[in-house]
Amino acid sequence: MAEAFSLRCYCYLDRMQPQFAAFIGTVTQGDLPIEGMAALYVEMAPGNEVFRVVDIAVKATEARPGAQIVEREFGMFEVHSHSQAAVLEAGNVVLARLGLQVEDRIRPQVVSTQVITRVDPYQAQLLNRFRRGSMLVPHETMLVLECAPAAYINYACNEAEKRASIKLIHVSSVGRFGRMWLSGSESEIMTAEAAATQALESLSGSGPA
Repeated sequence: MAEAFSLRCYCYLDRMQPQFAAFIGTVTQGDLPIEGMAALYVEMAPGNEVFRVVDIAVKATEARPGAQIVEREFGMFEVHSHSQAAVLEAGNVVLARLGLQVEDRIRPQVVSTQVITRVDPYQAQLLNRFRRGSMLVPHETMLVLECAPAAYINYACNEAEKRASIKLIHVSSVGRFGRMWLSGSESEIMTAEAAATQALESLSGSGPA
């Protein structure tokens, strides 16, 4: 089983930030996380492995599942808890059962970044049609960051919110690429971009995705 298994993403969030936790609450179909909780995101192939490893994690620890998603190519799950130790233990239990280590994950790559200053009102309206977070206000500066594997975008977004005063517009973390949309002043967006990029580049692993 371990030979055919691909650990695409394994990332630990020590403390979910207010906007990120609020956003996840709008899209999750499982247990609702709140600000301050620790969380673990794992993405894998084949996708159906998600069902087995989520069951392992929640049986062995007090961590609760927020997401359990299987799409065409990959599967992804998230668990969270007020206890950082419980979330870390859930990850250790999953890795031990699969015979893997954290270093077996794919190292994240920043695929593209775009900083758009003074967003046009029409562009803002288009983006607001699909967003699940804050409204994008015309003439703000917007950051769109794309990474692979997709689930790492959650870590990037949470770390960006730690470092910069921004608004979280939307996050997409399922599929081949993950994307986040943030807005704010130009200086804060530049800080957020640097924080997100640095966070992803700091994670070890194999590659490419």
